[in-house]
Amino acid sequence: MKIVGFQSNQGLRLGVVEGDNVIDLQAADARLPVNLADVLAETGGDLKPLADLAKKAPASARVPLQGLKFGLPVARPPKSICLGLNYLEHVKEGFQRDNVPKFPTIFMRCQTSLVPQGEPLVRPKVSDTLDYEAEMVVVIGKKARHLTMDNAYSCIAGFSCFNEGSVREFQRKTTQWDMGKNFDNTGGFGPWMVTADEVAPGGKGLKIQTRLNGQTMQSDNTDNMMFTVAATSSYITQAMTLDPGHITITSTPSGVGFARKPPVFMKGGDTCEIDIENVGVLSNPIVDEK
Repeated sequence: MKIVGFQSNQGLRLGVVEGDNVIDLQAADARLPVNLADVLAETGGDLKPLADLAKKAPASARVPLQGLKFGLPVARPPKSICLGLNYLEHVKEGFQRDNVPKFPTIFMRCQTSLVPQGEPLVRPKVSDTLDYEAEMVVVIGKKARHLTMDNAYSCIAGFSCFNEGSVREFQRKTTQWDMGKNFDNTGGFGPWMVTADEVAPGGKGLKIQTRLNGQTMQSDNTDNMMFTVAATSSYITQAMTLDPGHITITSTPSGVGFARKPPVFMKGGDTCEIDIENVGVLSNPIVDEK
């Protein structure tokens, strides 16, 4: 099942993708929260009520997928935790090539940096070093703390795509990466969340790519993560509770723009696509900040 956030004349909605249409779940039940995080909290991570609601929806609840104005799959994630340096070939192409991490590298992204499917990523006027990064998103379905390698997948609601737009110049100014990773409107998230039952446990074995203006820039497989989703989740929950709707952004493979000769960065007029097998294709135009 694909669960999508979208905008209508009535405001933000939640929907289920069915072929070329989206079933507007608020049209079927106006009491349903529009933030997927709130739905997951109410149901304990069980998404069957949404599937049942979609089946009962009237024909008038169906809207065309083409031309849909997308919202974020999770309108307001309680936390957005990012993982860095999780593909060995990416480590080798960067400044940490002689310092392969022994533990997951954790940093955070804020709400104001997130952009849904189809909306522009903004290259800031203070730097021309906006880089693309294809990443798989894990969406948490139920509250979790002190997860283990054995039970970590039990709390996953689904998966999505992310373009971790990184302003490299500012990322490199300090040892802490948050500034370069949190410029307004630089992180693409979408187009929807695919429920966990639609892919292999932990999102393993999925081809992941970036295409910039149609040219493939990154191509790898989630099997090549150094720290699996289970390892990352169990590590994070030693410190932090994961709440329903939390997203973990699981790092990028090699082929990023700063490592190319000459470097390739996103600029106004470009279109960047993140393609993850069995999950979806996230597409965002790039604009320059005015």
